[in-house]
Amino acid sequence: MSTENEGAAVPPAAGPHPAPPAPHPNPSVPPAPDFEPTAGAKPGASDAPGAPIGAAPDGSAGATGPAPSSAPPAPSAPPPASPAAAPAASASAGAGDGSGAQDPASGAPAGQSGAWWSAGGGQPQDGSGGGPGGPWGTAPVPPPGAPERKPRGLVAAVLAAVLVAGAIGGGVGFWAADREDNPGDTTTVSAYGNPKTESRAPGSVSNIAGKTLPSVVTIDAQGSNGQGGTGTGFVYDKQGHILTNNHVVASAAENGKLTATFSNGKRYTAEVVGRAQGYDVAVIKLKNAAGAKLSPLPLGNSDRVAVGDATVAIGAPFGLSGTVTTGIVSAKNRPVASSDGGGGNASYMSALQTDASINPGNSGGPLLNADGGVIGINSAIQSAGNGSGLGESQQSGSIGLGFAIPINQARNVAEQLIKTGRPVYPVIEATVNMKDTGAGATIASNGAGGSPAVVPGGPAAKAGLKSGDVITKLDDTVIDSGPTLISEIWTHKPGDKVALTYKRDGKQSKVDLTLGQRKGDS
Repeated sequence: MSTENEGAAVPPAAGPHPAPPAPHPNPSVPPAPDFEPTAGAKPGASDAPGAPIGAAPDGSAGATGPAPSSAPPAPSAPPPASPAAAPAASASAGAGDGSGAQDPASGAPAGQSGAWWSAGGGQPQDGSGGGPGGPWGTAPVPPPGAPERKPRGLVAAVLAAVLVAGAIGGGVGFWAADREDNPGDTTTVSAYGNPKTESRAPGSVSNIAGKTLPSVVTIDAQGSNGQGGTGTGFVYDKQGHILTNNHVVASAAENGKLTATFSNGKRYTAEVVGRAQGYDVAVIKLKNAAGAKLSPLPLGNSDRVAVGDATVAIGAPFGLSGTVTTGIVSAKNRPVASSDGGGGNASYMSALQTDASINPGNSGGPLLNADGGVIGINSAIQSAGNGSGLGESQQSGSIGLGFAIPINQARNVAEQLIKTGRPVYPVIEATVNMKDTGAGATIASNGAGGSPAVVPGGPAAKAGLKSGDVITKLDDTVIDSGPTLISEIWTHKPGDKVALTYKRDGKQSKVDLTLGQRKGDS
């Protein structure tokens, strides 16, 4: 089990850009001419060089209808081929009616006669399958004086162009309207806000964070030997008291330097008012805090917390001040023994367990409920490694197992420290083995330095407890080890009466015990 302290960050990701339009698949091939060959063209008829596509040789538009029967056929023209002999086309490159039917006279697609485009491209061919027509890109021209059909291919092409232009015009109109509402050089699509989301309703994480962040400080502690670290604290009262963990300020407690920085960037020097190593709670006070905006955070009731309740944790993980994370209460009354890695005595707590992300630097920060009330002080994390102290697990991070001191206990300790500067611990005045687990808390054979394990005249002695007794319950809480027993005792106050269940020589007994007290850290 480790407590926390210190920092890192993440680079932004680049956004995508639209791809340029694809080029024409074959730029070297000219587009098909936009025309339909004129009616009445005969094999071997001479072409009119330079005649515009779809126009009569004299420059006037030809009349629609079949060529007059008086027009003499070209002398060298072969007899017309039957429709079945005409080449078939799977697709027309020019405009037509799109029906796919053939003209019975020429074998060309319906609506066309004379030369037409084959599916595979190439030059125009006449309807009889005879010789080639005019050069590439020009229409075969009828004999002089022969009337010709109005070029329907041109009309269809114009119509298609109009439709395409209409579609483009509609798109441009929409784009222009969008740009009118969203000025600036961008073609990105705007996502309109959700009024419900943007309302920041009471109880939302953003609402809780907005109200809480101004009252959370980042604590920088530097010892006289240059050692120190970063942690978190929060405003406890309007007198400038800040509640935090003991292990956050321990390095600066003796002739060190403490500073507290608010979310608005204002920094204040601070001093230690009192600290409780066993509880891992400390109170510091701002110096010259006349100009500070002190808004104490509301305190919740940690006894009424239920597993599954929403939680919000705020702190400075790895030095990143003002970090907000969320989760739930994963468990209650979790016995936790932690160390600051400095070789001092361990701290014990009957903790609230949360999966809200807590990392080194979150220590001392508030764990909030869905109403924004403080229900705990973030104090320790379970490391995935073997390190159990802060110095051994500096690089460990959150694995979803964070622990907070219940605020009801922390508030009692804070009041003692503000009044006297010293903590007061409830005790039974009996030494228990700290390494035995599973069966209960066993009263040791001897106390520290060879003293009796059960202090004569103390609460345990008055209740009739002896060395070798195994305590299995405190009230309704199952006791599986020495640290669990201490954690549960310290959730009470001196003078509280508790019921202890214990085993002696295989026989179970139950006894009431009134807790004594010990002042200060021994």
